Amino acid sequence: MRDGIARLVEREVRPVLAANPRDRALPKAEMVKLFERIAEYGLLCPRLPEEAGGPGISMLDYGIMFEQIPPTVSMSMLSQDSCITRLNAECTAEQKARFLPDLVAGHKLACTGSTEPDTGSDPRGIKTRLSRKGDKAVLNGRKMWITNVSACDLILVTCIDEGRSKDGRPVIIKVVVEREASPFEAREIDAIGLNQGYLGEAVFDDCEVPIENIVESDSGTRVLNRSWYVNRCMVGLQAVHLAERAYLAALDYARVRRQFGKPIAAHQLVQKNFSDMVTAITASRMLCYRALWMMDAGEEAGGASAMAKRFAQMNCTEAVWQAMNVLGAMGLSREAGLEEMYRDIRMLPIPDGTNEILALIHGREITGFEAFRGAAGG
Repeated sequence: MRDGIARLVEREVRPVLAANPRDRALPKAEMVKLFERIAEYGLLCPRLPEEAGGPGISMLDYGIMFEQIPPTVSMSMLSQDSCITRLNAECTAEQKARFLPDLVAGHKLACTGSTEPDTGSDPRGIKTRLSRKGDKAVLNGRKMWITNVSACDLILVTCIDEGRSKDGRPVIIKVVVEREASPFEAREIDAIGLNQGYLGEAVFDDCEVPIENIVESDSGTRVLNRSWYVNRCMVGLQAVHLAERAYLAALDYARVRRQFGKPIAAHQLVQKNFSDMVTAITASRMLCYRALWMMDAGEEAGGASAMAKRFAQMNCTEAVWQAMNVLGAMGLSREAGLEEMYRDIRMLPIPDGTNEILALIHGREITGFEAFRGAAGG
């Protein structure tokens, strides 16, 4: 599985990335072509059960294959997978039949809109609102930091159901917004890295959506938490992918670059750098694999996945930096490509939980105390 995906990447993915400008998003048609090929391996819907058309692979198998794919593409894949997972868990049979087939096949791009300008890790602060007018729902609000939004055909939006409350609290629901039927404004966000991918914000200004697109399920929090566990491991493996590429590039350079009469690879401190890089990459990979294995075994993996992502991002970022140092001044050049890897890996601390939030999640599991609200855990 790993080698098959690696061959696909070298044959079909990297040539597309290389043929397009590195500082702007891929044309949507190019990404759709890649998605349609990747869909043949089941990697756009790995969490979809077999009876629903999924590939029937374990999460560990998913991680092993996912690691081979450049993060510019795999981040968009993860957005697609997350949306499919939530739609399958929360939608009616009729909604699934309408939304899922084209997403699973890669013909259309999808995303989820949860984060807002003032709301990230605390969903209770959501301000986007949905009101009902006859056979239409009207959506007003703004979502940010959404992978795929500028190119998406469909977005699953978390919002407040205006006019409804439960025990005095607002009711949080989701609604599927199909871009062609319910146009909304999407803006690209210019970021430090992953520039060939899609990252942006969505603005809903009296956006009319058919009532039948409202997702009424109340299992959203449980589904979201479980999807985060997998996502965190996958983001950690994106860091592993980048660090591995940087390490191999530095190793090739060190074997031919000579200083003081011998290759720099023969110098003690350079060898220590390589030892540190390989240790960081190996440990990060194993922590991610372990958390995915725990999910396959039915074990609680909230703390394990938080630890894996935080460790991988922090240590693989350091590994990429060490690889740049091995190249010396050349490591700072765009020609070498390591500076792009460093910018890309700096994009990874934020998605699916910042390092600070992940430390609190892990700490809660260790101590049994809820640091977010000060209450004792179970």
